[in-house]
Amino acid sequence: MAKREQAKYKIDRRLGVNLWGRPKSPFNKREYGPGQHGQRRKKLSDYGIQLRMKQQLKGYYGNISEKQFRRYYAEAVRRKGDTGENLIEILERRLDAVIYRMKFVPTVFSARQVVNHGHVKVNGQRVNIPSYQVKDGDVVELGEKAKNMALILEAIQSSERDTPDYVEVDYNSLKGTFTRGPKLADVPYGAQMQPNLVIEFYSR
Repeated sequence: MAKREQAKYKIDRRLGVNLWGRPKSPFNKREYGPGQHGQRRKKLSDYGIQLRMKQQLKGYYGNISEKQFRRYYAEAVRRKGDTGENLIEILERRLDAVIYRMKFVPTVFSARQVVNHGHVKVNGQRVNIPSYQVKDGDVVELGEKAKNMALILEAIQSSERDTPDYVEVDYNSLKGTFTRGPKLADVPYGAQMQPNLVIEFYSR
């Protein structure tokens, strides 16, 4: 976990934004990039701005691979409606994102680890794939072993984040329901996300 913790904070500094809105982010103290040239501010081109927005969105969900992120873009284009909104909904339906939204874990990185280790069930079936797409009405719960993990207990007691209204959670049983796919305006991002610029980046 230590490597991932550090990687998480490197993303904040590199992108020049407090990505998850966390009080502990080093960006709160040093609003510039890491390294000896970090304080040089360059004016970004349109392409640079689009790239930055893509990096922010990829980074926010635990540094999703480029190959997988491109697949999400292709799926968003294929669906009816606004492509940017479709992309956000696909990302928010990821199982690791859902348990992060339910406040079962403190970070998206720990969410991925908890899912990978088989501590999460969807509709009573164990699922260990972080990118698993949760459907409307799916019930997501933690396994018995996970319910006693310090990481989980600290997360559910934290007042750092609120749960959005597209998930319903019972913290006594550590079980929640994904009620609907959200729109961009519903998602409590710590930093401003502009999926329309990500779409422009890929459609160049």
